[in-house]
Amino acid sequence: MIRVEQATLQHLEPLAKLFDQYRVFYEKPSDVAGAKQFLEARIKANESVIFVSFDENNQMTGFTQLYPLFSSTRMKRLWLLNDLFVHTSFRGKSFSVALIEKAKEHCRATNGCGLILETAKTNTIGNNLYPKVGFELDRDHHYYSWDA
Repeated sequence: MIRVEQATLQHLEPLAKLFDQYRVFYEKPSDVAGAKQFLEARIKANESVIFVSFDENNQMTGFTQLYPLFSSTRMKRLWLLNDLFVHTSFRGKSFSVALIEKAKEHCRATNGCGLILETAKTNTIGNNLYPKVGFELDRDHHYYSWDA
């Protein structure tokens, strides 16, 4: 039994621990206190939408974080699926699929035109997952970034 709901400040403690593990996965130093502050700020300011998943024992298993964007050409809201993480103990049990489906549902409910995401070429799990849940690899565009 998988349950997915939108995160609130009540979810902050376990969510911050998962978020810290997510950051460590991407080779950032562990900082649970910083993770908690970051997530608390996003939730309080309504700057992102975070969904959390739970198992049948009500243990938080994973999360996804969406940031709102806009598509000028489509003249609609577009959601950036910026973060997706499931604790290693719960991988392969459909928690990531449930989180993505909840993100899609949220996109439709907010009259969004779609979800976009990026992942490392070396993220084998993600690169196998995303096409299975309906995402298409964009081979027509270049991706650029600039760091301040």
